[in-house]
Amino acid sequence: MILQSLAGLPAFLVYFCTGLIAIVAYLFVYTRITPHNEFQLIRDNQPAAAIALGLSLLGFVAPLVSAIAHSANVLDCLIWATIALIVQIIVFFLVKVPVPNLSKRIDSGEIAPAIWLGLASLAAGLLNAASMIY
Repeated sequence: MILQSLAGLPAFLVYFCTGLIAIVAYLFVYTRITPHNEFQLIRDNQPAAAIALGLSLLGFVAPLVSAIAHSANVLDCLIWATIALIVQIIVFFLVKVPVPNLSKRIDSGEIAPAIWLGLASLAAGLLNAASMIY
């Protein structure tokens, strides 16, 4: 019975590692695109950066979870993860329209713009995840 339960372990490991690689790639790309340095701000105990990046990460992971659950194979999963990354980048630029100095305000520790960015990212990610049910 235990061996039967562990039969799916190789597939689990492949998709789990694929997910981790996609998350690292997302963080690498996203933090290069934004003008503010999220990780330095977080190291400097700046809550605004942690809120914005953390919620943005959730906005990416939601469709990644959907892609893992619904993809035909690992390549299909990676294609949809790339689409999820692109959606998050688009959201970052769209959110700046009503708040043009968004990055500067996050950089200076303002919480409201960080919450706006983070929740917009999460909302887009949830919509993205729901749209990936094919």
